[in-house]
Amino acid sequence: MHSEAVATRSAGSAEFRNGNGSPPVDAVSLAIIEQLQEDGRRPYAAIGKAVGLSEAAVRQRVQKLLDQGVMQIVAVTDPLTVGFRRQAMLGINVEGDLDPVADALTAMAEVEYVVVTAGSFDLLVEIVCEDDDHLLEVINKRIRTLPGVRSTESFVYLKLKKQTYMWGTR
Repeated sequence: MHSEAVATRSAGSAEFRNGNGSPPVDAVSLAIIEQLQEDGRRPYAAIGKAVGLSEAAVRQRVQKLLDQGVMQIVAVTDPLTVGFRRQAMLGINVEGDLDPVADALTAMAEVEYVVVTAGSFDLLVEIVCEDDDHLLEVINKRIRTLPGVRSTESFVYLKLKKQTYMWGTR
Protein backbone atom coordinates (compact mmCIF):
# COMPACT_ATOMS: atom_id res chain seq x y z
CA MET A 1 0.00 0.00 0.00
CA HIS A 2 1.27 3.50 -0.80
CA SER A 3 2.49 5.59 2.10
CA GLU A 4 1.18 8.78 0.53
CA ALA A 5 -1.52 9.52 -2.00
CA VAL A 6 -3.04 12.44 -3.79
CA ALA A 7 -6.81 12.65 -3.79
CA THR A 8 -8.48 14.93 -6.30
CA ARG A 9 -12.02 16.21 -6.53
CA SER A 10 -14.21 14.65 -9.22
CA ALA A 11 -13.34 15.76 -12.70
CA GLY A 12 -15.48 15.21 -15.79
CA SER A 13 -12.77 16.27 -18.23
CA ALA A 14 -9.54 18.19 -18.49
CA GLU A 15 -11.60 21.36 -18.11
CA PHE A 16 -13.46 21.11 -14.80
CA ARG A 17 -14.47 23.37 -11.94
CA ASN A 18 -13.71 22.35 -8.42
CA GLY A 19 -16.27 22.42 -5.61
CA ASN A 20 -15.77 26.10 -4.78
CA GLY A 21 -16.29 27.42 -8.33
CA SER A 22 -12.69 28.39 -9.05
CA PRO A 23 -11.47 28.54 -12.67
CA PRO A 24 -10.91 25.32 -14.61
CA VAL A 25 -7.70 23.43 -13.93
CA ASP A 26 -5.40 23.58 -16.95
CA ALA A 27 -3.58 20.69 -18.61
CA VAL A 28 -0.26 21.44 -16.86
CA SER A 29 -1.86 21.35 -13.41
CA LEU A 30 -3.59 18.10 -14.34
CA ALA A 31 -0.21 16.67 -15.35
CA ILE A 32 1.22 17.74 -11.97
CA ILE A 33 -1.68 16.02 -10.19
CA GLU A 34 -1.06 12.83 -12.14
CA GLN A 35 2.65 12.94 -11.25
CA LEU A 36 1.75 13.24 -7.56
CA GLN A 37 -0.81 10.47 -7.80
CA GLU A 38 1.94 8.16 -9.01
CA ASP A 39 4.17 9.20 -6.09
CA GLY A 40 3.01 11.72 -3.49
CA ARG A 41 6.66 12.29 -2.47
CA ARG A 42 8.00 12.94 -5.98
CA PRO A 43 10.36 15.95 -5.86
CA TYR A 44 9.13 19.17 -7.46
CA ALA A 45 12.25 19.25 -9.66
CA ALA A 46 11.35 15.83 -11.13
CA ILE A 47 7.75 16.91 -11.65
CA GLY A 48 8.95 20.10 -13.31
CA LYS A 49 11.11 18.14 -15.70
CA ALA A 50 8.14 15.91 -16.62
CA VAL A 51 5.69 18.78 -17.18
CA GLY A 52 8.06 21.46 -18.53
CA LEU A 53 8.12 23.87 -15.57
CA SER A 54 10.72 25.03 -13.07
CA GLU A 55 10.78 23.58 -9.57
CA ALA A 56 9.53 26.91 -8.20
CA ALA A 57 6.64 27.01 -10.67
CA VAL A 58 5.60 23.47 -9.72
CA ARG A 59 5.77 24.36 -6.01
CA GLN A 60 3.56 27.40 -6.63
CA ARG A 61 1.01 25.41 -8.65
CA VAL A 62 0.87 22.60 -6.08
CA GLN A 63 0.25 25.12 -3.31
CA LYS A 64 -2.53 26.75 -5.37
CA LEU A 65 -4.16 23.36 -6.01
CA LEU A 66 -4.00 22.59 -2.29
CA ASP A 67 -5.36 26.02 -1.33
CA GLN A 68 -8.26 25.71 -3.80
CA GLY A 69 -9.20 22.29 -2.46
CA VAL A 70 -8.66 20.66 -5.86
CA MET A 71 -6.40 18.04 -4.26
CA GLN A 72 -4.87 17.04 -0.96
CA ILE A 73 -1.72 15.11 -0.19
CA VAL A 74 -2.20 12.65 2.65
CA ALA A 75 -0.52 9.59 4.15
CA VAL A 76 -2.60 6.48 3.48
CA THR A 77 -2.32 3.65 5.98
CA ASP A 78 -3.55 0.10 6.09
CA PRO A 79 -6.10 0.28 8.95
CA LEU A 80 -5.11 -3.18 10.19
CA THR A 81 -1.55 -2.05 10.86
CA VAL A 82 -2.61 0.89 13.02
CA GLY A 83 -5.12 -0.91 15.26
CA PHE A 84 -8.36 -0.77 13.28
CA ARG A 85 -9.40 -4.36 12.63
CA ARG A 86 -12.97 -3.81 11.45
CA GLN A 87 -14.18 -1.81 8.45
CA ALA A 88 -17.71 -1.63 7.09
CA MET A 89 -19.79 0.19 4.53
CA LEU A 90 -23.23 1.27 5.71
CA GLY A 91 -26.17 1.96 3.47
CA ILE A 92 -28.44 4.45 5.22
CA ASN A 93 -31.99 5.52 4.42
CA VAL A 94 -33.10 8.88 5.76
CA GLU A 95 -36.47 10.50 6.41
CA GLY A 96 -36.58 14.14 5.39
CA ASP A 97 -33.53 16.30 4.69
CA LEU A 98 -30.31 14.35 4.10
CA ASP A 99 -27.93 17.18 4.99
CA PRO A 100 -28.25 17.13 8.80
CA VAL A 101 -27.67 13.36 8.87
CA ALA A 102 -24.75 13.59 6.43
CA ASP A 103 -23.23 16.42 8.48
CA ALA A 104 -23.56 14.47 11.75
CA LEU A 105 -21.92 11.43 10.15
CA THR A 106 -19.12 13.55 8.71
CA ALA A 107 -18.33 14.80 12.22
CA MET A 108 -17.79 11.26 13.59
CA ALA A 109 -14.14 10.22 13.96
CA GLU A 110 -14.84 6.64 12.82
CA VAL A 111 -16.48 7.78 9.58
CA GLU A 112 -14.02 8.21 6.75
CA TYR A 113 -16.35 8.46 3.75
CA VAL A 114 -19.85 9.89 3.29
CA VAL A 115 -21.60 10.13 -0.04
CA VAL A 116 -25.16 11.06 -1.01
CA THR A 117 -26.45 8.53 -3.50
CA ALA A 118 -29.35 7.78 -5.82
CA GLY A 119 -30.62 4.23 -5.60
CA SER A 120 -31.36 1.82 -2.77
CA PHE A 121 -29.74 4.03 -0.12
CA ASP A 122 -29.74 7.77 0.52
CA LEU A 123 -26.22 7.70 1.97
CA LEU A 124 -23.24 5.38 1.83
CA VAL A 125 -20.86 5.64 4.76
CA GLU A 126 -17.55 3.86 5.36
CA ILE A 127 -16.50 3.39 8.96
CA VAL A 128 -13.28 2.12 10.50
CA CYS A 129 -13.38 0.63 13.99
CA GLU A 130 -11.07 -1.12 16.42
CA ASP A 131 -13.13 -4.32 16.67
CA ASP A 132 -16.66 -5.74 16.42
CA ASP A 133 -17.75 -4.23 19.75
CA HIS A 134 -16.63 -0.79 18.60
CA LEU A 135 -18.43 -1.30 15.26
CA LEU A 136 -21.64 -2.31 17.05
CA GLU A 137 -21.44 0.72 19.35
CA VAL A 138 -20.96 3.12 16.43
CA ILE A 139 -23.80 1.66 14.37
CA ASN A 140 -26.31 0.93 17.12
CA LYS A 141 -25.72 3.72 19.62
CA ARG A 142 -24.50 6.59 17.43
CA ILE A 143 -25.65 6.19 13.83
CA ARG A 144 -29.04 4.49 14.16
CA THR A 145 -30.05 6.98 16.89
CA LEU A 146 -29.43 10.05 14.72
CA PRO A 147 -32.63 12.00 14.06
CA GLY A 148 -33.80 11.23 10.53
CA VAL A 149 -32.10 7.83 10.17
CA ARG A 150 -34.85 5.44 9.05
CA SER A 151 -32.79 2.30 8.43
CA THR A 152 -29.26 1.02 7.97
CA GLU A 153 -27.71 -1.96 6.25
CA SER A 154 -24.18 -2.99 7.15
CA PHE A 155 -21.62 -4.51 4.81
CA VAL A 156 -18.71 -5.72 6.94
CA TYR A 157 -15.41 -5.99 5.06
CA LEU A 158 -13.90 -9.45 5.18
CA LYS A 159 -10.90 -8.70 2.97
CA LEU A 160 -9.71 -5.55 1.21
CA LYS A 161 -8.76 -6.58 -2.33
CA LYS A 162 -8.09 -3.17 -3.88
CA GLN A 163 -7.87 0.42 -2.73
CA THR A 164 -6.32 2.90 -5.09
CA TYR A 165 -6.04 6.62 -5.61
CA MET A 166 -4.74 6.30 -9.15
CA TRP A 167 -7.85 7.25 -11.12
CA GLY A 168 -6.05 10.05 -12.92
CA THR A 169 -7.62 13.33 -13.92
CA ARG A 170 -9.81 12.57 -16.89
